[in-house]
Amino acid sequence: MKIKVVLEPSEEGGFTVYVPSLPGCISEGDTEEEGLANIKEAIELYLEPGDDV
Repeated sequence: MKIKVVLEPSEEGGFTVYVPSLPGCISEGDTEEEGLANIKEAIELYLEPGDDV
């Protein structure tokens, strides 16, 4: 599955990463690589079936 992510430099340093198609799926990292690794984990958690029935 391919999911578009947006990686933006933060004013405070590091990077903010978010997924436009998954509202609220946001992460950050000190480097681009860390930000991308963190958003991958966030996407997996976002898409994981929950117990909210």
